[in-house]
Amino acid sequence: MRRAAAILVFMLMVVVLPLAGAWLAGRPIAAYLHLSPRPPDPAAASFVWPAFLIYAALIIGVVGPVVRRIVHTDPAPGDTLRGRPFPGWGWAGLAFTVVAWAIAWSRIPAFAGIQLYTFTPLWLGYVVTVNALTCRRTGHCLLRDRPGCFIALFPASAVFWWLFEYINRYIGNWHYVGLEVLTPAGYFVHASLAFSTVLPAVASTREWLASLPRLRRAFRGLRPVALGDAAAWTAVALGAIGCVVLGAWPHYAYALAWLAPMLGLIGLQALAGQRHVVAGLRAGDWNALGVPALAALVTGFFWEMWNWKSLAHWEYSVPLVDGFSVFEMPVLGYAGYLPFGITCVLLSELVCGESTRNA
Repeated sequence: MRRAAAILVFMLMVVVLPLAGAWLAGRPIAAYLHLSPRPPDPAAASFVWPAFLIYAALIIGVVGPVVRRIVHTDPAPGDTLRGRPFPGWGWAGLAFTVVAWAIAWSRIPAFAGIQLYTFTPLWLGYVVTVNALTCRRTGHCLLRDRPGCFIALFPASAVFWWLFEYINRYIGNWHYVGLEVLTPAGYFVHASLAFSTVLPAVASTREWLASLPRLRRAFRGLRPVALGDAAAWTAVALGAIGCVVLGAWPHYAYALAWLAPMLGLIGLQALAGQRHVVAGLRAGDWNALGVPALAALVTGFFWEMWNWKSLAHWEYSVPLVDGFSVFEMPVLGYAGYLPFGITCVLLSELVCGESTRNA
């Protein structure tokens, strides 16, 4: 019941508080309440050197020490693969991914009728493949050992990403191209199937990365940080304030779309009585934060790469820092995947209990 209440509070926070921010800023709120699933008009993209440099400096200041620690963590016995063969169902998932990738990027007339629908097959293949990688290393994986949790993540993921589509009505940072031929109902079904793969992909990638001893050691032995209930309430409050600010000033505060939900969920998970992600910080263990962040960055690389040449794809319109793109994504935008990964795993754990974590 506590987990269900935390999920409900999170959804209300994400839906209601940006709306309150827009109302406080004096904007009409009807535009955010219409039921059409179509995305909003894109924001006005721009590039301002001072803003780019400030954001870049902040990101490097946070990420740089982590990258340096990972690079300088020496391999140790146990870092090599165990003597397990790659499972046959993993090879099937990899082959499925390669075929879907070829169809997505080709423009062969015979594939024209299915090229709009390659996103979901690509990511189902990816999820199976990554689970096979984990199974090869550890003998266990989310797909095989926890099928109930694995299946539950798909509908939860669809609802989860529709919440971010709602947030995008305020910030207008991404829009979709190539899906104009779909009816509203067809768009909703197609998008929901695609959105349903987000949480399984990040959770599965997190589990694979957590199986790598070198990464686990890199995030241990750091400075201990003791956080109690007051910190949990503070995180919820900051997440709530961030959602309001996001709705009030989306042109400047769009980064809060990734930070505010993460902070809110960290606090709600702790208050729900779970072993929350910051519990390990008391012993200097940052795995529960670092590994999910890296998992989303790895997953995000494939999202952006496969999106790049697909017939149906998304494009970005980001104020102030819309430049130096890698695939379609402005380079600084990849930093958003770091808090997003933590949010994904937090929600996965609220859906499944603590069964998605083995770090």
